Amino acid sequence: MIRLGTRGSALARAQAGWVADRLDGAELVVIETAGDRDRERRYDQIGDGRAVFTREIEQALLDGRIDVAVHSAKDLTGDMPAGLEIAAVPEREDPRDACCGPYGSLAEIPAGARIGTSSARRAGLLGVLRPDLEVVPLRGNVDTRLRKLDAGEADAIVLAAAGLVRLGLLSRIGFLFDPSVFVPEAGQGALALQVRAGEAELVSSLDHTPSHRRVDAERARVAELGGGCTVPVAAYSWFERGELHVQSWVAP
Repeated sequence: MIRLGTRGSALARAQAGWVADRLDGAELVVIETAGDRDRERRYDQIGDGRAVFTREIEQALLDGRIDVAVHSAKDLTGDMPAGLEIAAVPEREDPRDACCGPYGSLAEIPAGARIGTSSARRAGLLGVLRPDLEVVPLRGNVDTRLRKLDAGEADAIVLAAAGLVRLGLLSRIGFLFDPSVFVPEAGQGALALQVRAGEAELVSSLDHTPSHRRVDAERARVAELGGGCTVPVAAYSWFERGELHVQSWVAP
């Protein structure tokens, strides 16, 4: 039986469960990461600020405790450990960012409103597009952040649309950001199935070539720009007339 390594959040389990259903009875192995243990500090304050949601899972893969690591592609850093590879990227879900709250567009949000996010990229984009808003730090899993929104800790929050879709929470979306303006995180909305080198056949049947190419292109652009999970860098790709285009954004 194939052992799938995953974080323990509801979203991570849902994503890994989707993979398990397509691998004929794979087993989920829940692994706690540094980012799961520390839910108060910013990501750049945890260790060296890199791989806070992937390092422990990757180590379990290297140690042979799991056979496949199921990651949100956006959580992966550019410096993948030697001996590991991304074997498959299933068909990508919506890569856009979503605003959860009572507003129907960015323009409708009143000046001075508190917008919750833990992402340096989202905070940077909001600072450029709406400098009159107050960005407040908001850590936690999707359900935790929504509870904080409901409790009044922010007037609206920004989350990945894909996570809300996978958790059946479409009704919580007030509006979706235009990716050409509010550029998504590299790999957002995609899963990355990581294996030990030479074992791609374990999950190769789940690979969606167009999605894989897009994720590779976005990760390459971020690496070229020197970005990571704590640096405000974004990349978004799409196919147009058979050609792959990549747009990027770096905080000014």
